[in-house]
Amino acid sequence: MDSPEFILQFDSSASEEARDRMIFQDDDRIEADRYLQAVDSILCSLASSTIEEGENTLNDAIQIAMARLEYEFRHILITHTIPIINSIEDSYPSSSTSIHELDLIPYYAVNDLRRIADRMISAGYLRECIQVYGSVRRTSIDSCFRRLGIEKLSIGDVQGLEWNALELKIRRWIRAAKICVRVLFANEKDLCEQIFEGLGCAGTAADDACFMETVMGLAIQLFNFAEAIQICIGRQSPDKLFKILDLHDVLDDLLPDVNSVFGSKALESIRVQAAEILSRLAEAARGILSEFENAIQREPSKVQVPGGTLHPLTRYVMNYISFISDYKKTLLKLIVSEPSMRDLAVAAIDVPKLENRSTLALHLIWIMAILQFNLEDKSKYYKDLSLAHIFMMNNIHYIVQKVKGSPKLLKMIGDDYLRKLTCEYRQAATNYERATWNRILCCLRDEGLDVSGSFSSGVSKSALRKRLKTFNSIFEEVHRIQSTWIISDPNLQEELRISISEKLILAYCSFLGQFREHIKSGKHPELYIKYSVENLEKAVMEFFEGV
Repeated sequence: MDSPEFILQFDSSASEEARDRMIFQDDDRIEADRYLQAVDSILCSLASSTIEEGENTLNDAIQIAMARLEYEFRHILITHTIPIINSIEDSYPSSSTSIHELDLIPYYAVNDLRRIADRMISAGYLRECIQVYGSVRRTSIDSCFRRLGIEKLSIGDVQGLEWNALELKIRRWIRAAKICVRVLFANEKDLCEQIFEGLGCAGTAADDACFMETVMGLAIQLFNFAEAIQICIGRQSPDKLFKILDLHDVLDDLLPDVNSVFGSKALESIRVQAAEILSRLAEAARGILSEFENAIQREPSKVQVPGGTLHPLTRYVMNYISFISDYKKTLLKLIVSEPSMRDLAVAAIDVPKLENRSTLALHLIWIMAILQFNLEDKSKYYKDLSLAHIFMMNNIHYIVQKVKGSPKLLKMIGDDYLRKLTCEYRQAATNYERATWNRILCCLRDEGLDVSGSFSSGVSKSALRKRLKTFNSIFEEVHRIQSTWIISDPNLQEELRISISEKLILAYCSFLGQFREHIKSGKHPELYIKYSVENLEKAVMEFFEGV
């Protein structure tokens, strides 16, 4: 049986039996080998310059053969594709930083596909072969995309999403992007090379063309999401910074693999898109951080927080800075050295030894300095100077505790600046004690109680009674007001109460020890000595409860 006649036996258009009878079967390669040999023979004959008679028959046979091989090629691709998405999701570690090799199609099927592709390309059917391959494999990868939660979202779609929903999609995308680049795309490129590498005429990279046909649209879809996020978030709320940094980190980590997987000239646009998105994410992060600094400076609230407690701005800024320190590695690369920032930080905090501080550390020091300037402005709205000092003490103490509680932040900020902050909140506590208690302690001094020219007792009882009444009145008023003030940190609250108690009780005991008998010898001593030492101590322990 000659080659054209053998080819015609498998003409799919001739009969249903011929269409359903597959040439390439897993358990029998004999017919497949004979069929390919027949194709080779016809191609060889067509290539001969001496062939004239019967050329039309050979051309008809090769067209039938190509249609059949295309059908077989598609059938092998569809029936032998290994469903890998479940195993990928279960076994691929989210922290993996390398290509994860998998078999997308069994090796024996790959061999059949390569043999078919070789004949189709030799016969001038490269375009048809690539189109069949691309359509089948795209469907497989698209199925994986859907399982991974990768959607086709326009910029308008992203803008219309609530932040919580968008944040969930970003987290899902970050994991999916790693799987797509390091598993799906990388192994798809490897499969294309196994089937098509070296086939075709010189200068034709069939494997690159096939890979581009398969993944170009899907790769664009993948990276379009990150691009849309960058465009939509831009310089929005500082809260968005950390998701921008997450996206930047994963793209920065993936970029070498993107450049490797999409390394051909035909896929240069994918490499460029990924690099440009990375650059714009970096710029967006710098912009958000700069906007955050400006927002702290401009925060206009003149409303006094009740009881001089922690201001919401302080909590927000310090929590934000703590999060920033978790992204130290990324931000150190993104924030370029700025001499002006060093000058600002040095001038703001007046702390030596900043020469070795990173630009990121100086940014954070500058942000904390801006926060302090803002807090000082807010403290001026308190009519009670003592409460203004409590407010500053509370807020600077919170800053100190947040720095101490973050080893990364403390390492960046440095012990020198921490010591300065510690001194500042302690100075605020000292200023409070002076503003509140100096006038009370003045009542417990003996100056002005002597009777000039008197040799009977040397003490003016009327002046002593007046002094004690003044002490009682001032203390009662301070207790009434300051028991409603708030020191939210229990240790700081206890520390200040003890400091007050030590000074007050010592002075009160000394004063009573010196003058108690003068009061008791007169009428109604209970009107003047209203507090026992124990009751006074108990009253001090009621300060700063916020009730």
